[in-house]
Amino acid sequence: MKKQEQLTKKEKKQNKKIEKKKRKQEKKEKRKKSKAWKAFKIIMIILLITILAFAGIFTYKMAKNGWGLQGFIATAVGHDEYTLKDLNPINFLLIGISGYEEDYKLADTIMVCSYNPKTQKASILSIPRDTYVGKNKEKASASYKINAVYRNGENINGMVKSIEGITGLEISNYFIIDTDALVELVDAIGGVTFDVPIDMKYDDEGQDLHIDLKAGVQKLDGKQAEGLVRFRHNNDGSTYSLEYGDNDVGRMKTQREFITELMKQTLKPENIFKLTKIAEIAFKNITTNMTWDSIKDYIPYAVSFNTENLKTGVLPGTPELCNKVWIYTVNKKQTKTLIEELFSEEEETIPEENTNTIGNTVSNETASSTNKSEITIELLNGSGKAENLSKVTKLLKQKGYNVIKTGNTTTTDKTSITNKTNQPTVTSNNLKEILKVGTITKKSDNSKVDYTIIIGKDYK
Repeated sequence: MKKQEQLTKKEKKQNKKIEKKKRKQEKKEKRKKSKAWKAFKIIMIILLITILAFAGIFTYKMAKNGWGLQGFIATAVGHDEYTLKDLNPINFLLIGISGYEEDYKLADTIMVCSYNPKTQKASILSIPRDTYVGKNKEKASASYKINAVYRNGENINGMVKSIEGITGLEISNYFIIDTDALVELVDAIGGVTFDVPIDMKYDDEGQDLHIDLKAGVQKLDGKQAEGLVRFRHNNDGSTYSLEYGDNDVGRMKTQREFITELMKQTLKPENIFKLTKIAEIAFKNITTNMTWDSIKDYIPYAVSFNTENLKTGVLPGTPELCNKVWIYTVNKKQTKTLIEELFSEEEETIPEENTNTIGNTVSNETASSTNKSEITIELLNGSGKAENLSKVTKLLKQKGYNVIKTGNTTTTDKTSITNKTNQPTVTSNNLKEILKVGTITKKSDNSKVDYTIIIGKDYK
């Protein structure tokens, strides 16, 4: 019993030693954890300060570049507040190619485009595929049509020079887009909602092209979108109505309207997360002479583009049968007028209307009422509604203006008022007030009229 007690005391002593050692070890571990935690806190504080500093710098730069998606992307790609100021308007040729054979594709869509990131204005001019670029119509052949100048990318410079000669524009850049890009892009953004103008039913086994669309608003997938922009006529030969624009004219109108919707729906904020996929599609299917550094400068501002600022038109001309070949002959005079409307950058600043006050100022109407009969006007109807020409002519004459020439031109979305002889701004402003719509531009030349007014579809 006594021995047992002694053993118990011995065990207690050992246990105390063990407990003491254990507590000592725990204190040691605790000190280590404390040091590690302090180190972790210091690292986290440094990291947080770094993040906040970066965020502060990024936010500061973003504020300089403008808030929103535009400011975010501009800052992300390294822009500062001076980038936009130094960014010039851009003209480029957009060519859509298609064909069943990989080694032989023709230009199916030809458009001259412009974009000004400072004013956020853009223009699209459709060039009919049959536009004749030869010198002698009596010896016309298919090889002198504009789409034949392009040979699967082998003569892009020749095509650019031909279109520069037709339009008088300087076109430094081009983008050649395979219809595969359109199919993939539309599918990547989940389809495009579009109002199909007519029933479309067409099959071409040679090109493996099958179009089957019903008229009306619907969401189109990639293949349906390709069919829409390539459609010219149905299997039975029927096509777009004359009012809409038959054959190629209707086709080009549909292409422009679809591209407008595609831009609008691609630039939705939710598609920002699909930019990588969109970029992959672009790099795979687009050929261009522009460098990536040049392209990325325009991207931040393009995402803020409002399609309401887009002006569109078709190269004016007439289809003709020459030497048993259908060609499209350009109307040079109307082309010059349309180019001025679509691509002129010199826009007047329209002052606020003056008001009658005692002493020194008078109303715009009073200031411009003198000599109205001496103001000569050329009036062209591009609204698509025949009655608008006589309506506006009558209206302007009632207001005292001298309408000396009237006619029709290619359909355009926006009404334009072009000051040809450097008339006072107040006169231009009065004309806009009468029409209730109109973009005022100034283009001094040797014109025989003071103003050319083109009535657009926005005229009510």
